[in-house]
Amino acid sequence: MAECAVNGDSDVLIRAEKFKEEANQLFKDKKYEEAVELYTRAIEANPKSSVYHANRSFAHLRLENYGFALEDASTAIACDKKYIKAYYRRASAYMSLGKFKPALRDLEAVVKVRPTDKDARMKYNACSKIVKQKAFEKAIACDDNKKPVSETINLENITVEDSYSGPHIPEDGIDPAFMENLVQTFKKQGKLHRRYAYKILLEVKQILASLPSLVDIVVEKDNKLTVCGDVHGQYYDLCHVFDINGLPSLDNPYLFNGDFVDRGSWSVEVILVLLGYKVLYPHNFHLVRGNHETDYMNQMYGFEGEVKAKYDGMMMQLFSEVFNWLPLSYCVNRKVLIMHGGLMEQDNVTLEDLRSIDRNRQPPESGLMCDLLWSDPQMQSGRGPSKRGVSCQFGPDITSKFLKHNELDYIIRSHECKNGGYEEQHNGKCITIFSAPNYCDQMGNKGAFITLRSPDLKPKFTQFDAVSHPEVQPMAYANSFMRMPGMF
Repeated sequence: MAECAVNGDSDVLIRAEKFKEEANQLFKDKKYEEAVELYTRAIEANPKSSVYHANRSFAHLRLENYGFALEDASTAIACDKKYIKAYYRRASAYMSLGKFKPALRDLEAVVKVRPTDKDARMKYNACSKIVKQKAFEKAIACDDNKKPVSETINLENITVEDSYSGPHIPEDGIDPAFMENLVQTFKKQGKLHRRYAYKILLEVKQILASLPSLVDIVVEKDNKLTVCGDVHGQYYDLCHVFDINGLPSLDNPYLFNGDFVDRGSWSVEVILVLLGYKVLYPHNFHLVRGNHETDYMNQMYGFEGEVKAKYDGMMMQLFSEVFNWLPLSYCVNRKVLIMHGGLMEQDNVTLEDLRSIDRNRQPPESGLMCDLLWSDPQMQSGRGPSKRGVSCQFGPDITSKFLKHNELDYIIRSHECKNGGYEEQHNGKCITIFSAPNYCDQMGNKGAFITLRSPDLKPKFTQFDAVSHPEVQPMAYANSFMRMPGMF
């Protein structure tokens, strides 16, 4: 039995085991938050059980709480260095955080103990391949004179074959008819020709590069703005939003608050539609960068694999360039600040500080840019360590102080799956919006979007359920490590 010896009342240990069994059932029922609560009660009764810590680690992985998952797996290993599942869990957490070398060390420990375990060997080989690839990329990255891929593409050299039956971008550029055609083409599982996909990417890069890192927008009196949260490649649910709320137009502006791609298996379709609308309505359609619009997340969670499967590696490089130029936050009527993650680890940050962030890069591991993409709210006052292992968590007092310092009413952020599609925290001053219903086909949550009407900008929430989609599983294009049994 993979548990440390404990001294304690046998009734307490029996109760702890009962909590664990109930938590295991909740986990099977995909009620991960409730499972975490009961694993915690089991741990409180028997803190030396490696099994309880490893099980809670797995539940945290399902909730994308990678920092907590890492901590629990490490505790399980400290309790029992021979408990192999704990090494699997910690390797998963490390991989999710882009820390491939320590993940490889954990998997190496597993392989040493179980040299004939085919599954362990497959995981080790998958991780080893990534580490070697990263080392190669680092070795060739020293060429400072290498041109961005956007400067090497000549659209005139890309021929549209006579056999192509999808939508064509008119000579005068993208228009509403093209976008409606594109939405319907993707709905029918059709494909956009790569010449037109490249054209959208090149045009949108120029538009995004002209914007500051914090964009100020105005919603005029009696007009509205629709704010959507994470979509995560769930294209058919995105279309459902458009069915409910209308297609984007000059009179029907949208803001999508990051995490357009990864996990869902129609990320290419989602992002091309969103970028196409940004080209069509550059001042009435808005996109904020999320933590999944980054290279290592795309490599692990499916977007890179999907782009390469549907187009090619060069297009993935161009997507990376475009993502680097996505703004990090928006401010509506000088009243409402919108970002993907949340507030910062440091006090007294101003809107001007956010406006002047140098964002044309992959996000650093700390600082304002990292916080805007990764932080989360917490119920307790003050700041706490991030459950994700990146940035921090911030309490209601932090929100209140930031709003007062910058003369704002409230913030809107996304980044977390919510059962009802949204949640109001910090006395209504911190709103989370999430627009991917039944996230990854397993969470059972609703999606939601927010309607803001001027002049008061009081948020109105619209909830919606997931719709059916073709039989392609989430994570279909993810790194093989992430699709292996027992990892996620």
